[in-house]
Amino acid sequence: MLCYTPYVLSIVLPCFNEELNIERTLRDTVLWLKEKKSRWEIVVVNDGSKDATAAVLETLKQQVPELRVVTHEKNLGYGAAVRSGCSAARGDIIGFMDSDGQFNAADFDLLLPHLSEVSFIAGHRRKRADPFIRKLNAKLFGLLSWIVLGIWVRDINCAMKVFTRKTWEQVRPVHSTGALINAEMFHRAQKTGIRWKSIDVPHSPRLFGTQTGANLRVILRMFRELWTLKHLP
Repeated sequence: MLCYTPYVLSIVLPCFNEELNIERTLRDTVLWLKEKKSRWEIVVVNDGSKDATAAVLETLKQQVPELRVVTHEKNLGYGAAVRSGCSAARGDIIGFMDSDGQFNAADFDLLLPHLSEVSFIAGHRRKRADPFIRKLNAKLFGLLSWIVLGIWVRDINCAMKVFTRKTWEQVRPVHSTGALINAEMFHRAQKTGIRWKSIDVPHSPRLFGTQTGANLRVILRMFRELWTLKHLP
């Protein structure tokens, strides 16, 4: 049984150098949430952006009272941004997605109904709109997660997920700060007996800005964290 807080639904948007995307993503999310009858909030985590993201968010805060901004003074990594946002969220149900415009907030409606079956729902990009190298990296990482951690999840790094607050408290990553955060969440879920379900979601090409997932530094950090996670008790 859920323990109700003032907010029913929190949507978390991790954000790094997304000055050209964050306003469109936020407004899209607001339009969807305004159709809900329950109370909601949006938590944007500005992960040390060096562009005008902070200025855009400051303007949006004046227009959207339900918006809260969590700021990292320096870039700590995608995983750290997701963790900060979900931990700051005040809703009974927490969802997160990337802020780069590749997901549509309304597609959370594909995931949310399944919370009546399990407490952790992960999106699966049925037709991933990314360059070949990112798709290849994703396949290799999924295989590696299965070999090293014994986890098999369709599209493990899909950045659209929802879960209950209680589940977040149980799967909240404590080690990963980069791209490994999703694997650590599933690893913790598996260890604690939490069941999950994967649901197909649409995926769109990124129109503005630069992706960081295929960055060599990000990939090396992921391998280092994966090795460390393997040997944690």
